[in-house]
Amino acid sequence: MTTATTPSQPPAGLVPLFAGVLRSEARKLGTVRSTSWILLAAVAFNVVTAALLGVLLPGHLSAHQKATIDSVRVSLGGLHLSQIAVGLLGVLAVTSEYSSGMIRATLAAVPQRHLVLTAAAATGIAACLAAYLVFQAFLPAGDALRTTLADPGVFRAVTGAGLYLTVLALLGFGLGTIFRSSAGAVAVLFGVLFVPTLLTALLPSSWQDTIGPYLPMNAGDTIYTIRPQAHMLRPWAGFGVFCLYSAAALATGFVLIRRRDA
Repeated sequence: MTTATTPSQPPAGLVPLFAGVLRSEARKLGTVRSTSWILLAAVAFNVVTAALLGVLLPGHLSAHQKATIDSVRVSLGGLHLSQIAVGLLGVLAVTSEYSSGMIRATLAAVPQRHLVLTAAAATGIAACLAAYLVFQAFLPAGDALRTTLADPGVFRAVTGAGLYLTVLALLGFGLGTIFRSSAGAVAVLFGVLFVPTLLTALLPSSWQDTIGPYLPMNAGDTIYTIRPQAHMLRPWAGFGVFCLYSAAALATGFVLIRRRDA
């Protein structure tokens, strides 16, 4: 007696699988009201701040200041606020599922758990590009602060700002996976970002120049800077260091999410 067998289906390709996970994660996040408000806040912080700076700043700067200021970094001034929203979103993307118990369904539906972490990452490139363009639009015609995306380093800085937000979201996601608690992960996230920089400011200048460039926020900031300070890392090197912090959190999250019960 023979038993009929059904030919096994070939495994889905990585790209279609990732696209499906991304759609499902976006759908789940969209059902949480706070997600929409956080995303809206992140975009609003960038764009509104850029518009205000474009209107108010030129009249308060001298010709020398305009010639030496990093106008691209100025146009991205809202990033200091939007990074809080994006970091919070990265944490909530996973801790909200732990609090509701939805994480069990997520891990059952997607055995490749690392794809869940990857699919939950948010990108801020569009918001940063919009902020830059709005800033340029509100500047007076012929103002010395005007630049174009074709100018040296400008496109890298604008897109790099979006990459910075994306990696920050991944850092928050990794910490959320580690701690499973929104309060704990948020406290650690912003502690890692802000506290070392504040404490280093109390050290002698020689120590600041040695340690400062490798702190998370200082390293990440260089990617959207046209004129980095002499003692800081170069843009891509600094961004690479920032990515290492995120990678460490995600790697720890990958290990823990496989070894402990959801």
